[in-house]
Amino acid sequence: MSYIPGQPVTAVVQRIEIQKIRDGDNLILGFSIGGGIDQDPSQNPFSEDKTDKGIYVTRVSEGGPAEVAGLRIGDKIMQVNGWDMTMVTHDQARKRLTKKNEDVVRLLVTRKSLEEAVRNSMMQPR
Repeated sequence: MSYIPGQPVTAVVQRIEIQKIRDGDNLILGFSIGGGIDQDPSQNPFSEDKTDKGIYVTRVSEGGPAEVAGLRIGDKIMQVNGWDMTMVTHDQARKRLTKKNEDVVRLLVTRKSLEEAVRNSMMQPR
């Protein structure tokens, strides 16, 4: 695969299953999200298209359930346990992820290709 300037970026679809950790009454996933149809998409640092109102992973706790499952910062969440997440508010997404009666969260995410991620990291000023 090679990158051609001006061409769309390749995204990889990943299925990720996160086993929540129980902490008293709380179930911990170990990641944070940003985005949603009620948020300003121009503020999303992970979106190439500044009109994209999708739900993105903004933080992954080191050693937490999400990291162990393979979730990465910048992943775009397309589905949670079969529910479409492409046109939801930030709060709807948060509630869908943190349901108390679900010990496992199955995500369908899209991720920029590894080659592009490496290229972008090399372009970042150090």
